Amino acid sequence: MADQATRGAARLAAFVAVPIALVVGLVAFKVLSGHVGSATPGPQATSPVPMAAPALADQPATICRALIAKLPGQIQGKQRRPVTAGPEQNAAYGDPAITLGCDAGPQPAVPATATVYPLSNVCWYAQTGKHSSTWTTLGRSVPVRITVPNGYDQPGQLVIEFSNPVAAAEPTVTSGLPTGCQDVTG
Repeated sequence: MADQATRGAARLAAFVAVPIALVVGLVAFKVLSGHVGSATPGPQATSPVPMAAPALADQPATICRALIAKLPGQIQGKQRRPVTAGPEQNAAYGDPAITLGCDAGPQPAVPATATVYPLSNVCWYAQTGKHSSTWTTLGRSVPVRITVPNGYDQPGQLVIEFSNPVAAAEPTVTSGLPTGCQDVTG
């Protein structure tokens, strides 16, 4: 008789425990998985980005064409967009547009106490403005400027994506570098 009572209690426990475990498992799955969102990507801007295109001398034009040819089709999920002028020296990504200008004016004057960023063998100097930050290469024969609108978090993480193409397209100038850029050899 004890065996029948034990078996009956075990069956009852199983009938109660299994559905409870399933419900708890489903609730835990739903809570921990969160909302995945739509598998369909949202619309991205495809209109040309307004950019100036100053005339380039032969050597800068050659370097800029080599740089633009090495740029990827997207940067951290931000698709490359057409530019209104100088596609051989300018590029844009995302919306709001992150822009790259090759040979976009002289090197900035870098204060002795300025922070410089050696990112993947390219030295960058960042200047923060009201609406964007501008990152300029230092120690390169042709300056490259990246403008990142303030709406993006961690602009340095976006700028570093351009370092390898810059290093591959343009040699380092070793004289007159700020102290923080002395070890950059890309």
